[in-house]
Amino acid sequence: MNKAVFLLVALLSQNSFANEHEQFTQQGNVAIKEFATTLKASLVAAMKSGGPIEAISVCNQVAPAISAELSKKYDFDISRTSLKVRNPSNEADPWEKEILFQFDSLKQQGEDIKTLFVSEAITQSGRHEMRMMKAIPTGKVCLTCHGSNIDPVVQAKLNELYPNDQATGFKLGDIRGAFTVRKITY
Repeated sequence: MNKAVFLLVALLSQNSFANEHEQFTQQGNVAIKEFATTLKASLVAAMKSGGPIEAISVCNQVAPAISAELSKKYDFDISRTSLKVRNPSNEADPWEKEILFQFDSLKQQGEDIKTLFVSEAITQSGRHEMRMMKAIPTGKVCLTCHGSNIDPVVQAKLNELYPNDQATGFKLGDIRGAFTVRKITY
């Protein structure tokens, strides 16, 4: 193959990948919004009907189901992660940890948590992936189960379901974690 043809193929491939990444970012934003809205509605309903204990069961059982449903619907992996996880299956991978540290640094510099978002096309372990994350702020209601002053009954339920829980001690306005989206392209 001559150099001109090779260059043209490389440019077309790059352009195609850029378009695919743009579509991924748009779909990922829609999926994150759907995940956040659905989870929040479930948590609010649970808090109204059964209080914090019922809300814990939403995070324990409903959130993973929402994640699985949306992953299938959008054809990529969507979940939540944090530097301080409650559920060990939500442990951040190295890329996610790096982004979470960047989010923390940006927050310390005065950035609004609601604007903390990243979308990248990366090569990891020989695979090409598209990744994105959006920070989750700690709201007032979150402190019921993630704050420093947790009711003993709530704490007992958390201890029962999550014996290695790290997701406490948050303050209003902290970065609680992030929604994370991943698609392996090739």
